[in-house]
Formats: sequence, C-alpha cells, structure tokens
Amino acid sequence: MTSHAYRAGVAEQEGRGLAVFAGVMLGLLALFNGLDGIAAIANSHVFLGNAHFVLGDLRAFGWLLLALAILQAFACVGVLSTGAEWARWFGVVVLGLNAFAHMFFIPAYPVWSVLIIALDIAAIYGLSVYGGRVQSARSP
Repeated sequence: MTSHAYRAGVAEQEGRGLAVFAGVMLGLLALFNGLDGIAAIANSHVFLGNAHFVLGDLRAFGWLLLALAILQAFACVGVLSTGAEWARWFGVVVLGLNAFAHMFFIPAYPVWSVLIIALDIAAIYGLSVYGGRVQSARSP
C-alpha cells in the first residue's frame, strides 16, 4: 500500500467516527422528538401551562415534532447503514429544520428545547465535517 493510499484510508476512518456519532444522535433525537410529539398531541401535563406560541398551538407543534421524528429516523438509517453523501446531507437538512422548530417550541419546554438545539448543532457538525476530498501530502 502506498503512503498516499494509507493516509487516505486513515483520514476516511477518522472522519467515519463523527458520522457514526451524528447517526446515533439522529436516532436519539428521533426518539426524543417522537416522545415529545406524542406528549404534545395528547396534551400531557409535561409542558408548561399557558404558553403562548407564535404559530399554532401545542398540538400543532406535537404533529410537527412527530413528523420530524420520522424524518430523523429515516436519516439515521441512511447515515448508519450506507453513510452515503445524500443521507448525510438529508440529515443536515432535517437537523436544521428540527433546530428551527425547537426555537418555536421554547415557550412550552425551554430548557429541553435549548438542549435539543445544542444536540442538533453537534450532530450537524458531525455530518458536515465527514467526507470530501482528502488532501494529498506530497512525499519529499
């Protein structure tokens, strides 16, 4: 094996760990959003009472979170099973939408929403930095 091929293989394996991390985070966020969505649809007493939303009500956000959970589950399967570029970028889009949705969900569950936004950003980082071209270092 040439040194260039070895370095390319090592760089690919190093980045794969971040993609696996992001895929697992997608799965966890899908689970969390699914549970939050079901709780919001059922008008659970988990959320703060008398919260005022910019758009819609708590049930509308529950359906939104449930739909995002399904999309995140598909992205998780795509990232963990194939690791293909389209799956990673689909995951980035879904995580961005999830972070945006949780900004509107802050009145119902402020600390949890901010935590989910932080996890979305960490997973977006993991999906974004993996892949691309490996810079070849010329041997002297």
